[in-house]
Amino acid sequence: MKFATLKAGLRSAAGRFVQDVKDEWRAFLAVTAGVSLQALAVVLFVLPNRFPDLGVSGIAVLSNYVFGISPAWVILAANGLLMIWAWKELSPRFVLWTAWAVVLFSLLLKAFEFVPVPVIGDKFMAAMVSGAIRGLGAGMVFRVGGSTGGLDIPGMALRKRYGIEMGQFSIYINMGILALSFFVVGLESAIYGAVGLYVFGIVLDNTTRSFDRRKQAFIITHIPDEVSAYINLTLHRGVTRLDGMGGYSKQPRPVLLTLLEPRQAMQLKKFLAEHDPTAFMSVVEASEVLGKGFKSWKSL
Repeated sequence: MKFATLKAGLRSAAGRFVQDVKDEWRAFLAVTAGVSLQALAVVLFVLPNRFPDLGVSGIAVLSNYVFGISPAWVILAANGLLMIWAWKELSPRFVLWTAWAVVLFSLLLKAFEFVPVPVIGDKFMAAMVSGAIRGLGAGMVFRVGGSTGGLDIPGMALRKRYGIEMGQFSIYINMGILALSFFVVGLESAIYGAVGLYVFGIVLDNTTRSFDRRKQAFIITHIPDEVSAYINLTLHRGVTRLDGMGGYSKQPRPVLLTLLEPRQAMQLKKFLAEHDPTAFMSVVEASEVLGKGFKSWKSL
């Protein structure tokens, strides 16, 4: 009975994953590309230089150094346990994308073992490149609401509940793993690993922020209808009209509110400079925008 229930659950999850891929093929490509970059960085830069790694992958790498166990098996086992917990704590969509990322990462680790490893004499450069590639790959995965598994699972839960940046969480947790790695790989490799971790955190946070960042513009103009039409029809963005009043003149002042990409904000400035030089425009950074035309609510 239990086996039949488990089989039915797995079949349902597989069907849902196939449907998610059809509905969100861009997210599927982003997760696949990001995981591929991370696996490539581990095989080409981390393992050949005996660098300590991050999270569950870091534990898997240490087991490889000490016991000769393939990192792929440790990653699969540890992430299997974490995803059982994640199924109750996080959304089914997140768990399914994470499962795909973990399986793909494990398979690619085995496949990339047959890729010729380039000889890089400068370990500092290898650590920098490794951190940058892995941070970029992780950022591609996180921005579509996916995960590479391991410590990313509790990290995403903390980001969802408390807004804690993923890069900051990674740095704090993985510093503990680096401290343990010191006894296996030695001081020099542990230091290079710390450099790679620092670069990883910076690139990860900047990657996730750059994709979500938008310009929020407030506009006070004598030609609100023309400006609204320009935003709607030329920039293809929505605009909200608010009822304002001049603090000194006591005259009604329509205020336009819109969210734009940086390039579109510049186009709007040029339009106002040409058609209403007396307009007021305030532009601020919007670190994250959710809704139609921007980041999907499904990515949470």
